Amino acid sequence: MRRRRRKSDCPVHFALEVFGDPWTLLIIRDLMFKDRRTYSDFLRAEEGIATNVLADRLLRLEQDGIIVKDETPGGGGYRLTPKGIDLLPILMEIIAWSATHDARTAADPAFVRRVRADRDAFAKELRSTLRAAHTGGRPLERLTKRTEVVS
Repeated sequence: MRRRRRKSDCPVHFALEVFGDPWTLLIIRDLMFKDRRTYSDFLRAEEGIATNVLADRLLRLEQDGIIVKDETPGGGGYRLTPKGIDLLPILMEIIAWSATHDARTAADPAFVRRVRADRDAFAKELRSTLRAAHTGGRPLERLTKRTEVVS
């Protein structure tokens, strides 16, 4: 697999090369907050990603070490890597920002309140749950019920 050639060493450019399109962040959101793990799960998301775009973004996320294919028996989906879980604070900030500036946001008010009340403690709790779910194989049911971001 050929790696993309870097155009600059700017940290913003680097980040945008990894997750600078809406589909990539939505796949990460789905893995992080909606317990979507399979190709079919991602296709059924409300935004309606095209199959070719989904295949490309999943491959790029794997190449960049953000996700890994779950090869365990009965797995058959994708998991966030520790590098992917490290994107949690960014997603939390995007959700909080959207909740402030989008009158029609579907962000769960309880999630937004927790972010605003004690961002660090909430992030620590979510990170622990994500680690257990994505590196330990536990389903995200408990996390999803507490932190649903979009209805």
